[in-house]
Amino acid sequence: MQGNRLAADIGGTFTDVVLETPVQRFTTKVLTTPQAPELGVLQGIEVVLKEAGVKPTEISNFIHGTTLATNALIERKGAVTAFVTTGGFRDILEMGYEKRFEQYDVFMDKPPALVPRPLRFTVTERISGNGAVLQKLDEAELRGVAQQIKASGATAIAIGFMHAYAYPQHERRAREILAAELPEVTICISAEVCPEMREYERFSTTTANAYVRPLMAGYLMRLKDKLHEQGMDCPLFLMMSGGGLTTLDQAARFPIRLVESGPAGGAILAARVAAECKLDHVLCYDMGGTTAKICLIDDGVPERARLFEVARIYRNMKGSGLPVRIPVIELVEIGAGGGSIARVDAMGRVTVGPDSAGSDPGPACYSLGGTKPTVTDANIAIGRIDGDRFAGGKIKLDKSKAEAALREHVGTPLKLDQHWPAAAVTEIVDENMANAARVHAIERGKVIGRYTMVAFGGSAPLHAGRLAQKLGLGRVVIPRGAGVGSAIGFLRAPIAFEVVRSARVVIDLADIATVNAMLKAMKDEAVAVVETAVPVDSLREQRIVDVRYVGQGHELRVEVPNKVLGKDDMIKLRESFEAQYRQIYGMTLQDINVETVTWSVTVSTPDEAVVPSRASPKAAAPKPMGSRTVYEPGLGRPVEMPVYWRFDLSPGAPIAGPAVIAEDETTTIVPSGFTAALNDLGYIVMESTAS
Repeated sequence: MQGNRLAADIGGTFTDVVLETPVQRFTTKVLTTPQAPELGVLQGIEVVLKEAGVKPTEISNFIHGTTLATNALIERKGAVTAFVTTGGFRDILEMGYEKRFEQYDVFMDKPPALVPRPLRFTVTERISGNGAVLQKLDEAELRGVAQQIKASGATAIAIGFMHAYAYPQHERRAREILAAELPEVTICISAEVCPEMREYERFSTTTANAYVRPLMAGYLMRLKDKLHEQGMDCPLFLMMSGGGLTTLDQAARFPIRLVESGPAGGAILAARVAAECKLDHVLCYDMGGTTAKICLIDDGVPERARLFEVARIYRNMKGSGLPVRIPVIELVEIGAGGGSIARVDAMGRVTVGPDSAGSDPGPACYSLGGTKPTVTDANIAIGRIDGDRFAGGKIKLDKSKAEAALREHVGTPLKLDQHWPAAAVTEIVDENMANAARVHAIERGKVIGRYTMVAFGGSAPLHAGRLAQKLGLGRVVIPRGAGVGSAIGFLRAPIAFEVVRSARVVIDLADIATVNAMLKAMKDEAVAVVETAVPVDSLREQRIVDVRYVGQGHELRVEVPNKVLGKDDMIKLRESFEAQYRQIYGMTLQDINVETVTWSVTVSTPDEAVVPSRASPKAAAPKPMGSRTVYEPGLGRPVEMPVYWRFDLSPGAPIAGPAVIAEDETTTIVPSGFTAALNDLGYIVMESTAS
């Protein structure tokens, strides 16, 4: 895709907009407008188009990612949703996995079900696991349920029947009946949203999709209309949580696939930086205004998963959120962004987040009504941020208000003065992120000290050096445009669509013809979606299957060759599974059959070509544009740091830390014990001087 390309990423605090022309990139950050998110997007677009001298009619395509669906789930601000399921299974959404996520907390509260019990309805129907119709769908009963739903005021319906992932005929007929009875109501069926085994996760994903679909469809259509009014009739693509792009129509049908679109764009950018800089192991660190995210990338490929939890309510603990089964890039996310609120708890400890001041009212230093101290307030108070040049000078920060908020809420309770309240906040944030990164790596059997950090997002370069010190990392890369990194990642993402089917097949007894027919049908379905946006002659295909020993409850993912499968290929699938199993568990079970559970086929456009970095000749050390006093945690005291303007630096020119490298959308802090220099791609590369 060539020409003038736009990307916009709506975050909790800032909306980032990027315009790439064939010769130059233009970027801006504007405050997110929570009540009408499209207004912030349009404001940012106006800024970059004016700066570039490009007309709206000259845009070739527009790529968008948003946290709107995620925020609706977290804040429970979606549609009033009803759930229709098989008789006897009304409370699946509340029963969940039937286990406690915190075994020893007697006061533990489970997260409330997305659909309350009065809005959960059952109907007589039942199809067995092998497709036999045990009870026909009672259509008269369903029409009665429709009248109850109408009286409830629900504007969205999720339908989830037992075994519908493989035998969807009852769900489809139920949709026809309910659509005729309730023509104004949004209806989602699990056979389309999540055609996979495990009814709790399937039902949860379907209800979540129905819950946010009216909101997301309305927003996307309003945005499309606003762009059309400005003369921008180019294709509009949406970033998905799995790292690919989808069309507007598909995004409106399946908005649940957008829940982690911003972090996915960041991971795509980090993977590209890894390829350009020839890095085998990368720790992707994305810190924005509301959250911080970490993802591990090995051999240029981000880790991926098929299960994700939204809106964890209990100390970010696994199991305390809403499970959604969608393609997602595997990452850890904590409430530690620039807008995260700091406080002193009842035990006299400084805590930060997970709640955020967002863009309204924002940190205290924004002078928009915020009175509670945030990470951004702490960073300006210790000198890391220049209040006159924040966001390219578009937002003026008031340092005195930041210091006053920190003094009132942190300094006075702990009897701290001078720079110490702000230093305490920034150290806690960095330690929280370091702990999350360590746990994320250990859970995956990775040695985190072997990784190179790629840091981006408006806040990450401020903290990356200190985080690297805490994790024992020897190298940090800050790419160009780091402050709007996720939006840049959108422009690097392929257009893709994944089709998933649950099909239990014992590998040694497989009907290979049936498997091949299923894979072909899945590919055809994915191609039909992608070809609405791009020609089909340059697509690539990836096949993955989840495999386990018969009787086990968890699977390992194995890649499937892109060809008509034969008997030898099925044998190789078992061998690949057992090699993984042996690596993880140290053994295999030779007397147990191996079976497949879920198959996926992803069709996508090829990745853009990568231009690798080359060694830069040594250059003379640049002269700083000035200096300012900044607290340096490695030294435990404020120091006078030279300040350099990033775009005045020449590749290969070394800068010894501690130092500050400023640019419009962010600021990089080079800590003591590190040196920094630009490489030939214009990326800041910080390296530890420790032997």
